[in-house]
Amino acid sequence: MTEALFPHLFSPITLRGAKIKNRILSTGHDTTLPTDGLVNEALIAYHESRARGGVGLIVTQVAGVHETARYTSHMLMATDDDCIEGYRKLADACHAHGCTVFSQLFHPGREIMESGDGLLAVAYAPSVSPNERFRVMPRVLDLSMIKEIIDGYASAARRMFQAGLDGVEFVASHGYLPAQFFNPRVNRREDAYGGTVENRLRFAREALAAMRAATSEDFVIGMRISASERDEEGLTQEEALESCRGLEDLLDYVNITAGTSATLGGAVHIAPPMAYQSGYLASDADRFRQGLKIPVFVAGRINQPQEAEAIIAKGQADMCGMTRALICDPAMPAKAADNRPDDIRACIACNQACIGHFHRGLPISCIQHPETGRELRYGTLTPAAKRKRVMVVGGGPAGMKAAITAAKRGHDVTLYEANRQLGGQANLAQLLPRRSEFGGIVTNLSRELELAQVRIQRGITVDRELVEREKPDSVVIATGAAPYRPEIADDGSVQVVDAWQILRREVKPGRRVVVADWRSDWIGPGIAELLTRDGCEVDLALSSTHLGDALPLYVRDNLVAELHKLQVRITPYARLFGADSGTVYMQHTASGEPILFENVDTLVLCLGHRPQDALQQELAGLDIEIRMAGDCLAPRTAEEAVFEGLKLGAAL
Repeated sequence: MTEALFPHLFSPITLRGAKIKNRILSTGHDTTLPTDGLVNEALIAYHESRARGGVGLIVTQVAGVHETARYTSHMLMATDDDCIEGYRKLADACHAHGCTVFSQLFHPGREIMESGDGLLAVAYAPSVSPNERFRVMPRVLDLSMIKEIIDGYASAARRMFQAGLDGVEFVASHGYLPAQFFNPRVNRREDAYGGTVENRLRFAREALAAMRAATSEDFVIGMRISASERDEEGLTQEEALESCRGLEDLLDYVNITAGTSATLGGAVHIAPPMAYQSGYLASDADRFRQGLKIPVFVAGRINQPQEAEAIIAKGQADMCGMTRALICDPAMPAKAADNRPDDIRACIACNQACIGHFHRGLPISCIQHPETGRELRYGTLTPAAKRKRVMVVGGGPAGMKAAITAAKRGHDVTLYEANRQLGGQANLAQLLPRRSEFGGIVTNLSRELELAQVRIQRGITVDRELVEREKPDSVVIATGAAPYRPEIADDGSVQVVDAWQILRREVKPGRRVVVADWRSDWIGPGIAELLTRDGCEVDLALSSTHLGDALPLYVRDNLVAELHKLQVRITPYARLFGADSGTVYMQHTASGEPILFENVDTLVLCLGHRPQDALQQELAGLDIEIRMAGDCLAPRTAEEAVFEGLKLGAAL
């Protein structure tokens, strides 16, 4: 019998009446899937997919415990009994796969992102302590409303208990209401709920006791808390640990994370991007585990089973939150348990379709696995009614996903790539500073091609003659894009290059560089960071209002922080005009006034891409089904490329 690769990770753990089959945890995270504040079929399908994939514990997203808890327009609410039926269906669906289910219970306090009707909401907090990130000035909670909210926690816990869930999680992380009471710099009350540590813990103690009284002795009650809020005014690690010790007699576990919703710098830790080291909070969790008598869970960029195994084996935590890993590959636990780690589609922490979608009010998904969040439509691929010979032209993310999907449905698929290496622009993206993990999308898709038994022809440029000779039933064109080079006034005094040339090290940029950024994505800032670290003096000129306007918020804020530390000058509202006599000329997009950058050696163009779609015209007139996907259709991002590959492969 083969020895298990991850014995600690797949050992069970018991909390009160819940026996959890392994140490893999899907932490509570907003999905934007619910409608009307209730669990729906889309959310059930989403969680059931991960339960089927072998996860031990699912903690569902926050459920509001009071009407003032509505921090987004699309959150779940547990304020009346109408919620019970949906939660019961969700619990039953996950229990059928041996998965334990808890729900987060939540009040944001002053952390209100948006209201349902577009108007600014009235937020409540222990004191009039403003929120920096959302610019919220809260009202003080009076004693009667404190009691209402405590009663709300108890009623919400009772509803989860009645719905058949195994437990609940009291959300005191990321600067939300309980943490606001814990924090002496936010809670400046002078009554029984402020001042001393005992008083600042009173709100949580009363809420937790009420939750226990409303449920049963077997029902699990845990707490999520930031080990440190990573902000000068935030809860410190010492204060967080002190709070846990003060509540330990009421808790079955503590779930460790980091950061705060209250500030831009602190919020990055809610879903840390790939710039952060994998498992970077394990040492924080270890301190809590050594200081507490109850189990400690931890999350924070734990993407692979070997990382989680090491954390458990070292005794740093009792369970590992692997939420984005499960968003990327719902079957990750089953593959790990079956000693198939190479088959796991590893998360690259790009944040684009998971937390990035949430911040745009869209259902979460994954750029590598667009089936996530779309389980009702793409969760099960139907076998093709007729087996076709399919020729996929282009081995970037769109072509790879199209080939994989078509092959899984039973088609005979051959993938043609003009270069020797698959991956397209993802191979360039991984060359930017602190973005090497982006290359994981190529590794993952390559393995899926292998498993789907797709034939791959490298170093072959497809033309009409080859298509006529091969006689496929369908041709998928996924030939990508190339840098867009507009006509600009240029006397040759400034070297003009594109981002690809910089990344391939095809040019020497010189001392003084201007980076013209039209896309407002990660390319312009990444090039600026790369060249600054190479010793260049860099100006980053944006056509948008601010850096990273098109990026997920936490990726953007991490880039802003890094460029600020590197002292890169950033000029917004800048439209490229031309270059003359060593000067780069731009125009302010709002005022129309000129912007000049003088004594420039090199101008780097990050102005988007143009489609490489000539093959479509070349194949015109052939009696063959021809479809297009990805950047050759319209240059966008890897997310659209992979999703279009999925849609196209599912439709063949």
